[in-house]
Amino acid sequence: MTVLDKIIAVKKQEVAVLKKRSLTMGQLQAGGDRGRRRSLRAALTRLPGKPNAPRIIAEVKKASPSAGLLRADFDPLQIAVEYQKGGAAALSVITDAPFFQGSLAWLAQIRQLVDLPLLRKEFIVDSWQLEETRAAGADAVLLIAAVLSKVQLEEFLGLADQLDLECLVEIRDLADAKKVAAVKASLVGINNRDLRDFTIDLQTSIDLSAQLPDDRLVVSESGIESAVDIKKLQKAGINAFLIGTSLVKAGAGRLELLEELQK
Repeated sequence: MTVLDKIIAVKKQEVAVLKKRSLTMGQLQAGGDRGRRRSLRAALTRLPGKPNAPRIIAEVKKASPSAGLLRADFDPLQIAVEYQKGGAAALSVITDAPFFQGSLAWLAQIRQLVDLPLLRKEFIVDSWQLEETRAAGADAVLLIAAVLSKVQLEEFLGLADQLDLECLVEIRDLADAKKVAAVKASLVGINNRDLRDFTIDLQTSIDLSAQLPDDRLVVSESGIESAVDIKKLQKAGINAFLIGTSLVKAGAGRLELLEELQK
């Protein structure tokens, strides 16, 4: 059993409990007052006059299974504000609690402080979670191709569209790429981290992006730590990046690193 398998098994149990204790889908939708959606795709599109400016989704991330706690003085709200100040195009907020020490409550709190698009980074295994995502204040949600069948992926993409949520569909290998190429997923994230052994290879983004239709906007995820990494990926036509660990660990140097990554 891989780390991802363990996470998904726990997540299915967690969602089953929450669905029994929490509101119905209709009540969740009615109670969500997110307001106008902030478009993630628009935020990641190349800027007029600045075609080479990388577009960064900066991640609010407290911990991970591979690295453990990233910072003892972690403050999600302060970090979010700093990301916006540093020029991030959008924010990713990890809400998984058991493995990443995240919180769904951060979405609404952060939304009050920044005007950037918010991506909910979560392990989505049930359509109920999409209703929950919309009600919590996110503009977009992560869907992981490896844990969803093609039928589920199409169903979740359709429901997300009804809820006015954008989807970043994450792939890891060629099988995922083929699955995503066959559905209407305009935003595709390529995870450079192998969750079987935690190894990272930026070449994964380069190789898999070449297997996707030209109309997909690709986001390279995981293992990006320097402007050199970004330049390497840009040579392959990738101009959007999801970066979390290196930014959170930078602490007081977070703004400086974010600005350096965008040069």
